[in-house]
Amino acid sequence: MQVSVAYATSNGEGAWIELEMQEGTTAEQAIQASGILNRFPEIDLASQKIGVFGKLVKPDQTLGEFDRVEIYRPITADPKTVPRRDTNSNQ
Repeated sequence: MQVSVAYATSNGEGAWIELEMQEGTTAEQAIQASGILNRFPEIDLASQKIGVFGKLVKPDQTLGEFDRVEIYRPITADPKTVPRRDTNSNQ
């Protein structure tokens, strides 16, 4: 089955790696097979969350055909201290 692994850095770089994997592959197995951990050594799966198409999953989540595993960066700004953007200012 075809799956992909995606990761984006804060500076706009990143990777989207497509893989051919066996049925029953987990999200963690796809991440390991992708080689992305070697390419981006700052990724720490013990502390970073992962998801499939924007929905958080556990590393042992079994993947389906064409699933995209996403590795999320930690939040670096406290949402309580960052000023909100006024989304109605142009209306």
